[in-house]
This record gives sequence, structure tokens and C-alpha cells, in this order.
Amino acid sequence: MILRVALPTPLHRLFDYRPPQPLHHPPAVGCRVRVPFGRREMIGIIVECAEHSDLPPKQLKSALAILDDTPVLDTPQLYLARWAASYYAFPEGEALSQALPALLRKGEEADFAHATLWRATANAALEQLSGTAVRQRELLDLLLRNPEGVSTDLLRVESIPVNLLKTLQDKGLAESFIHRPSPVHAEDRESSDLLREAPLTLNTEQQAALQQINSQPGFCTWLLEGVTGSGKTEVYLQAIQQTLTQGRQALVLVPEIGLTPQTLARFKSRFQVPVVALHSGLNDRQRLDAWLLARQGSARILIGTRSAIFTPMRHPGLIIVDEEHDLSFKQQDGFRYSARDLAVLRARQEAIPLLLGSATPSLESLHNAQAGRYRHLRLTQRAGGARPPAFELLDIRGETLSCGLSASLLTRMQQHLRQGTQVLVFLNRRGFSPSLICHQCGAVNECTRCDARMTLHRSPPHMHCHHCDRQTPIPKRCHQCGSDDLRPSGAGTERTEDFLQDHFPDTPVLRIDRDSTARKDAMKHLMEQIHTGKPCIMIGTQMLAKGHHFPKVTLVAVLDADSGLFSADFRGMEKTAQLILQVAGRAGRADHPGEVVMQTRHPDHPMLNALIRESYSAFANSELQLRHAAGLPPFTSHALIRAEATHQGRAEAFLRDIRETMEAQLNPPPGSHWSGPFPSPMEKRAGLYRAQLLIQSRQRSELHQLLRHILHFLTQHKGRNQVRWSIDVDPLDSY
Repeated sequence: MILRVALPTPLHRLFDYRPPQPLHHPPAVGCRVRVPFGRREMIGIIVECAEHSDLPPKQLKSALAILDDTPVLDTPQLYLARWAASYYAFPEGEALSQALPALLRKGEEADFAHATLWRATANAALEQLSGTAVRQRELLDLLLRNPEGVSTDLLRVESIPVNLLKTLQDKGLAESFIHRPSPVHAEDRESSDLLREAPLTLNTEQQAALQQINSQPGFCTWLLEGVTGSGKTEVYLQAIQQTLTQGRQALVLVPEIGLTPQTLARFKSRFQVPVVALHSGLNDRQRLDAWLLARQGSARILIGTRSAIFTPMRHPGLIIVDEEHDLSFKQQDGFRYSARDLAVLRARQEAIPLLLGSATPSLESLHNAQAGRYRHLRLTQRAGGARPPAFELLDIRGETLSCGLSASLLTRMQQHLRQGTQVLVFLNRRGFSPSLICHQCGAVNECTRCDARMTLHRSPPHMHCHHCDRQTPIPKRCHQCGSDDLRPSGAGTERTEDFLQDHFPDTPVLRIDRDSTARKDAMKHLMEQIHTGKPCIMIGTQMLAKGHHFPKVTLVAVLDADSGLFSADFRGMEKTAQLILQVAGRAGRADHPGEVVMQTRHPDHPMLNALIRESYSAFANSELQLRHAAGLPPFTSHALIRAEATHQGRAEAFLRDIRETMEAQLNPPPGSHWSGPFPSPMEKRAGLYRAQLLIQSRQRSELHQLLRHILHFLTQHKGRNQVRWSIDVDPLDSY
């Protein structure tokens, strides 16, 4: 017998090993195995038990140990990860490894952490202790009231000396035991016990959407397009209720870690079933425990970010991808998979429904709905009778701006604050200022490792490159002319926050960006302050545009509506429209009418006018027609071959050689087209010079056939050790 093993290496191949010792039966596919690899040991996944190997028996090493009795990757998980590795041209061993929690990759036991708890013995009673033994009686009373067990951490919180446990144990009144979470089976709960609070009353559109979702058994992909504030989350909750009633589990994917706590709180307040979170903010032990709870079926609702798509479920029943258009669902480095697209594959394999929700669906999803691959549901009315916000394009041509704000916008903000409501100011630039410029010679403080300017930060004071994370002290003199007249140019969220606090001294100004929310629970505290409903000004980046419910916000101010109008990226218009409408949707979500003011120097721009006068659907249909005429996704399939090297021109030369070799030896399909190689939009990043080669095809199957040949050439190329290359299938970032 031969064990065919996938190892987490950059090599696009599997490895054969002999079993560690004679086995009575073959190990299950999906189990982990520890094997020798060169001079080190590695943890791999068994993907096949074969009879023969292409290598001579003498060249095969023996595995060191089979780590699992049952597979850590079940059949659906294994299929999903292997399919993703093939589709995204990524090493299979690394893909399978990334589908596991970090502790399992390190060879830890696939079991819960063993917790030693204390409980009262079967015959223990307070009467067995003297009335003068006050602290002992206090401890025994706590144990009697908590028969499921008490931890020593709880005793410290209750200020009870831990050494009293030994005293009660010696008296036969207390005992310790090892606690492990046990599965909660679906049949153990009646449907009436699922809810902690009653569902909200649905309007006609919500009710129709829910009935369609619940009436379709088995696999079906639903695209729920609902304007912001239309109650998509309530549809999710009631669809999940139906799933729980059937004894099944639900997986909910959200784009950002920042959204997980509020989503978790919303679901826990509705359901009295175990709800667990899965995201990179958890430590390794928390992540493994949540993964195990999902696998054994105890966790009935799973809420997580991108990587949660690989989480096992014992009783899968429903997958929901909220804000499905969000770019965060596509991994942008390493294993470049799309969690949204893998959700479609997983739902099909599990024969369960998939619900994609967004106020601004991606053009790919809309195209799939138009082609009949997805079922399209629409919510056009805001829930609870709330009216959509009124839009206004504020022409700032010729106006003098104060930190990016016009005088008329400041007046409008003052009016809303006097009414006792809240204002949201959107500026998608972190830091105090985007650049620091010498007033004498015009030199700009630039990053030495990237083709980018360093951003000035004031809290704490430093220069920061947001591309490579390089940080330096603020220079005192110009690096070119030696002048000390260095001035910030432009405004970021920090500078705008300072200005607004000076201009509105009696109103709290809350900055919400990656810097202000970096500390643990910082986002939670900011949200708590906002949800008091007291007048305040929020200034923030796109973090504020995603899924937040601010019932007291009546004015949304977009300071730079033009930022994405002239992007070289063909997706630039789509991204800009989505961002504007998402942030605009924070206004007027309750009984307070809202308005959105967008500062622009292009008030006649057709896209801006289409968004405010028509709808996102009208814009999307127009954009799809342009994409179709230009032969762009979703009507064609794209892949980028990326390369980077320490010397300028080397990556480009490597890709040029790949293209020339491929063109000489292969006849590409008629609908395929090469573009490049050419330098990346930001050629130098983190000290490396980058280039890319674009391949597009009318047929997805033809593109992947071509990629298989390219992958072979890449792995065999003589210059492969002088560059770092990768393949990005269905790329979403700028070309």
C-alpha cells in the first residue's frame, strides 16, 4: 500500500510514502500524516491510498505516524479544497493545509482543550459545613448552583480563594473533572425553543422573498438584491429559522472582521442556539474549538469571514453570503480564492440553498441572474416605512475648501446636528495627510520601497506607507534641498477629525478607520457610543459603508465623490458606484428622513447622475452592456500571471520568455488573447519590481486548459528561482 500525500509546499504535486508500519486497514482519505521531508518533518493530508507508485520502492520513505482515526477533512471539504487548488492554479498541499485551523496544521490533536472544572459531589450539602466556615460555605453554594462545573478563573472573579477547593475535596464535598463540550443534537430541541425573541413582521416584498427561498428544496442560488435598509438581514434571520427547524446548520459569511461582533450579537439576541464566530481575530485555540463545534454539529449558526467557507458542518442546511459584492471575499495574495464563488460550489455539493445578498450586487452575480443560473429576488422598499435618502451633487468647482469640506456642507452639517441627529462624513483616506511636501522645492516624502508617497500620521506621529507598512519618523528637513518648510498636502481622516472637532467643539467627533479600531474592542466601544443616539459626527473610511445600522444618521457627506471616476481599472466605475451607494445607505434608516450630499467637481458626470436619478440596476445594466461590447468579464474569463524580482526588468523578462515560449509551442484557442507583459500599476512595492501578463478567453474551460500548460512552463523555467511568480484567476484588483 502507498500513501499519496498532499504536503504544504509550493510544489504542484503529491508525494508517495510507505505506511509507518503494517496496517490492518488503509487509513481514511482526509486524515493527517506526519512524514519526513528532506531534513525536516511535515504534516500532510492523505488524498489516496494506492497500490503502486511511479517511484521504485527503495526510493520511498516511510511515513512517521498517522495522526487521525477519522478524517479531519471530510469528503465535501476535501473536494472543495482540491477543486479550489485546481481552479486557482495553487499547490494542492498548501490549499488543503489552509482549509484547516492552524493548530491542526501543526499536528495538534483534533479535540477540544481539556478544561479542569470543579463541582459538588453527589451527596454534598451546605449543612455538612459549620456555620462559621463562611468562605467554604460560599464556595460550596457556588458549586451547588453550577452543577455543570466551575473554573478556577470564575473563583478568582468571585474573589473566592482557589485553595479552598482542596479543603472541600478533602472533606468529600467537591471533586474535579475534565470537561469537553458535547454535541447538541438537532432533535434535542423543539422548534419553539429556537427563538429568544419574536421575528419582526415582514413587508410584502420580504414575505414573498422568504416564501420563495423556503419553497425551493435542495441546491439553488438566490441573489437577494435589496436597497440599503430594506431588511435583508431579517430575511436572513427567518430563512435561518426555517433551517434550524429542520435540524440543520447555517453558515453566514460577512466581508470584514469588524462586522462579525455586531452580526453575532444580532443573531444571538434572536436565537437561543449555539452561535460561533470564525475569523482571523480569534487565537488558534479559539479557532480550533469553533471549528470542532461546527464539525460535531453543536454550533448551529456559524458566522465568519472569507476562510470560514472551508469550515465543516455536520448538518449543513443553508449558506448566506452577505454583501456578496465586497472585494474582501477574494483573497488578494497567496491562495487567491473567492469565498463567494466557492460558496456556490459548496452549496451544490451539499445540496443546500445559497443566499447572496447585497444592495449593490456584483456585475458577475447580476449576469448570472440574467442568464438564469441564479434566482433573482428584489427588495425595493425600505423596511418599516423608512424613506430612501435624497441625493444632492454639491458642485465645489471654484470653492475654497477647509480640510476638504465646503462652507455649504459645513452649514448643512450644523443644521442636522441642531435637530439632534447624527452626521456621517465619508473620506476613504487614512492618516492626517496623504503626503508631506517641501514648500521650497516641491519634493514629496516618498517610500523608498514602493512607488508611493508616505502618509503623514499624527496619532502617533510618524510617516507610514500603507502598501508595504514601512514606518519612519516625521522628517525635520527636506531630503533634497534641506529646507525645514515641510507642509502636509491634502486631508486624511485624522486631519479632518481635528478640523471638525475645532469647528464643532460641543459635538463628539468619532473617527472610524483601521488605525482607530486597531485595539481590541475599540470598534465595539465606538459603536456603543454611536448607538446611544446622541448627536455626533462620524468620520471614516469604507469600514463605515459595510452593513452598519445607524438609525440616527440623517446626513451622509461624501467628501470626494470623484475619486474613482477616472480609474484605469475597468472595474473602477462598478467599485465607485457600490461604495457611494453603500455609504449613502447609512442615512435615513429609521423614522428620520435622510439626505446624501456628494461633493464633486464633475456634477454633470453621467454615472453620478445615473446613480442619484435612476437606480443601481440601471447603472449596472448600462455597465454590463459596455463590458459585453468590450469583451470584458463577466463575458470573458481572465487570469493574471504575476511576477516580482529584486531587479527592475527581471520579472518582465521572465514573463516575456514565458509568453514567447508558449506562443511558439502551443496553438492557443481562437478566443484566447495575450496582453503584456507590462509593469504592474505600482511597479515597485515592498522593495520588489513587479510585472504581469494578462490572459483572457471567451470560454472558461479554454482558459484553464491554457493555464495548465503555462503552469508546467512556469515550474520548469530556468529562471524560476530568480523571480517569485503566481497565478491569479478571476482577478479583481487593478491591472
